[in-house]
Amino acid sequence: MPELPEVAGLAGFLDEQLRDSVVTRLQIVSFAVLKTADPPFTSLEGRTVAGVQRFGKFISIDTGGISFVFHLARAGWIRFTDSPADGQLRMGKGHIAARLVFTGADGPRGFDLTEAGTKKSLAVYAVRDPRDVPGIASLGPDPFSEKFDVDALAAILAGSSQQIKGLLRSQGVIAGIGNAYSDEILHAARISPFATAKSLDRDTVQVLYDAIHDVLGTALAEASGKPPKDLKDVKRSHMRVHARTGQPCPVCGDTVREVSFADTALQYCPTCQTKGKILADRRTSRFLK
Repeated sequence: MPELPEVAGLAGFLDEQLRDSVVTRLQIVSFAVLKTADPPFTSLEGRTVAGVQRFGKFISIDTGGISFVFHLARAGWIRFTDSPADGQLRMGKGHIAARLVFTGADGPRGFDLTEAGTKKSLAVYAVRDPRDVPGIASLGPDPFSEKFDVDALAAILAGSSQQIKGLLRSQGVIAGIGNAYSDEILHAARISPFATAKSLDRDTVQVLYDAIHDVLGTALAEASGKPPKDLKDVKRSHMRVHARTGQPCPVCGDTVREVSFADTALQYCPTCQTKGKILADRRTSRFLK
């Protein structure tokens, strides 16, 4: 799933490519992805792009009064082209959920929103204000906003009995962090993913705050200026524990371990994060009793 750094990279790339261009064609290939009816998505055609913004994991293409907002969910992505095809796509066929074509001073360009797999969660919205999207309206603070300082993080943690891994992933608590970067942040901070949020002392909160900015800041810098086709590889190349089950921890050399759940998994280093304790894998814990 694309998270804050990749979504920021995509938003920056699209802003550079599309600003001041005109929306010449917008085709929704799967109406299941369209979550709004008013204004109609066709009203975007003929409008000029004023800019592209990120809200958490959402991207908003602003046309001055109407915005096209999308969330790539777990398996969505952008396929950008300088030579968009002319033909209409068949409804419900293939991995393409929507196609947008723009015309600017340098000619046409466009992108497809694609989604792999059978579980479809990609969502698009045509709205008068991005905050009309429920997922945006309910977002917690952005990690790089002025309001998100160490005191704000301490207040969030002090009021929660949730495990820290789940709290970091909760978009209504902190916007933009998902499964991959929460693994990386907790590894950098040397905190167990199962630690209770309110149990962290002030010094640990400071370490966690610094890790959030260090991990995400580095990833943001790496993603900046990269085209969509390169962003996934950039993300994978900097992971220390996420998706590295069975490999040596680059910090201490211990074996990276995994805890699996129904539809996701987390990775961690026992030496760095759990004082050597191996956390029970939910798939096999019944055999460990």
